Amino acid sequence: DTEDLLRVLEEMTMLDTTVQKRIGILVYEDLDAMQQYLTDVYGLGPAVVSRDDDGTPVHVELQAGDGVLWLHPAHPDMGYSSPQSAGTCTAMTAIMVDDCDAHFRHAAEHGADVRYEPVDQPYGYREWSSLDPEGGFWSFMQPLG
Repeated sequence: DTEDLLRVLEEMTMLDTTVQKRIGILVYEDLDAMQQYLTDVYGLGPAVVSRDDDGTPVHVELQAGDGVLWLHPAHPDMGYSSPQSAGTCTAMTAIMVDDCDAHFRHAAEHGADVRYEPVDQPYGYREWSSLDPEGGFWSFMQPLG
């Protein structure tokens, strides 16, 4: 019994120290175009772009408030496909903003493909959503009240 209790306590302690930071990784066909779009339209950034010897982007690290998003090139042989080539969106990226309505106006003025305008949601957030040029679904929100 004591041995089992020690094992459980050790596992609980390990869980508290295992997770340090989250990084969202999004797969796209055209990393340069997506980095530019996400910066200009959604206001993310700054970005750090890593390129191979031919100048092709192989990794983009994009600031998103207190977090970071990585843009990863599509690799169909490894099962990495952009929403565009997959023909569907299987995930959503949600970003907290200070002013949902102002963020929406900026993005709409810069060509965002709006799916719905700012609306108060029953789960306590005001949010709006759009698709990026490769079909990724984005939601921008702020807490109500």
